[in-house]
Amino acid sequence: MSAVWGTQSRVVLQVGTRPVLRVWDGATRLVHWLLVALVGLSWWTASHHRMNYHRYSGYALLGVLAFRLYWGVFGSTTARFAHFVKGPRSIWRYLRSRALKAAPGHNPLGALSVLALLGLLLGQVTLGLFCVDVDGLESGPLSHWVTFETGRACARLHRIGFDVLKVLILLHIVAVLLYWVFKRDNLIRPMITGSKGWSHGPLPRIEFAPRWHAVLGIALAALLVWYVA
Repeated sequence: MSAVWGTQSRVVLQVGTRPVLRVWDGATRLVHWLLVALVGLSWWTASHHRMNYHRYSGYALLGVLAFRLYWGVFGSTTARFAHFVKGPRSIWRYLRSRALKAAPGHNPLGALSVLALLGLLLGQVTLGLFCVDVDGLESGPLSHWVTFETGRACARLHRIGFDVLKVLILLHIVAVLLYWVFKRDNLIRPMITGSKGWSHGPLPRIEFAPRWHAVLGIALAALLVWYVA
């Protein structure tokens, strides 16, 4: 069996003639579901005017996003931006392919969704740090760095950005369901178990980052949140 944190990655299970490949490491899966939970929590706290908790959920989102950016450089193969972020030519070739080939991790088209969601979430968290409400009672921790007018503009953009984020999340869910229904490709299960069946040719080689990479990333993310808070 292939280790989640080790450097090796081959077949983790054999079911009949179909190998099952370890695709996602534990850190990537944990980040994914933490983002799901924290976005939902941020939505709920804002909708119910629990701004104290909204602030804490924002801090948590900042830490998770900071770790994901770090992991996109120093993490396992499938988590690295260099592995799945492709140029327009590669995306066009992928779209023109009659049988959209499965990729270990994000395909070139799915990478666009990942980048859009991460970018918008980073924008949301950053704007939240500088937001100022009308009476100035509930303001972001860095709002004292900007003028009242700028803080109010950040608050308006923060609300608009969340509406855009809801649309992107809906499109992301629809895409996952379409893959499940029309391509019989369940993208949810691998994000839970870390493994997926592989019947698309030779097994790709996936290198998993050592545990200390994750520990260092968590420490750096925690330090950033502590500094901001």
